[in-house]
Amino acid sequence: MAMSDPIADMLTRIRNAGKAKFNSIDIPGSKLKTELSKVLKDEGFIRNYKFIKDKKQGILRVYLKYDEEQSNTIIGLKRVSKPSRRFYVKSKDIKPVLNGMGIAILSTSKGIMTDKQAMSEKLGGEILCNIW
Repeated sequence: MAMSDPIADMLTRIRNAGKAKFNSIDIPGSKLKTELSKVLKDEGFIRNYKFIKDKKQGILRVYLKYDEEQSNTIIGLKRVSKPSRRFYVKSKDIKPVLNGMGIAILSTSKGIMTDKQAMSEKLGGEILCNIW
């Protein structure tokens, strides 16, 4: 059965695995999910990720990150743009997430990037999700 929103599925799997204190989770792979994982790793929300090839679409393994008290570094995830309602912004209309404590991940004409990168390059795009 086809999944209607694979990004929301990825975010839900990360949220649930963080609450269950898993070290890693496996997600059905895609290029978009790999780019999202790259941004999460660069921003310090996850330890690492690895794309494992198989005979189907591949598996994206995400290694979660915890602090000294074993609490998840990702406090909250929110899907902003949905398949039923896309949410686009111009570069000057991008608002900081929790006064700069979180990030927004955007899909721009130059690829997947954070809100700060998009503002510095003066790019707008579709806000995929907010993470704090």
